[in-house]
Amino acid sequence: MNETLLMILAFVAGIALGIIFFGGLWFTVKKIVTAKIPALWVLGSFIVRVGIVLLGFYFIGAGNWQRLVICLIGFIAARFIVIHFTKAIDAKQLQLKKEHIHEA
Repeated sequence: MNETLLMILAFVAGIALGIIFFGGLWFTVKKIVTAKIPALWVLGSFIVRVGIVLLGFYFIGAGNWQRLVICLIGFIAARFIVIHFTKAIDAKQLQLKKEHIHEA
């Protein structure tokens, strides 16, 4: 396969891994507020998220440090993508709560 194509795929895979990791973190933080055993959620989520990311980096890197670095850049880029979308979701939920309170 063309090396450029592999680098692009590594970047996209890094973004996917980042979305899984940081999206899962956001979901966990939202979930532990109402959970009966929040420590279990935090620990379980951490183990699953880190496991997925480490396996992903292991297979994507496959002995090539350039692909590993490109994947890491995609992973970091995904952090900003997740922050952008979760802020919008949180703002929308907050607005809905305010409207619900004012209706009562």
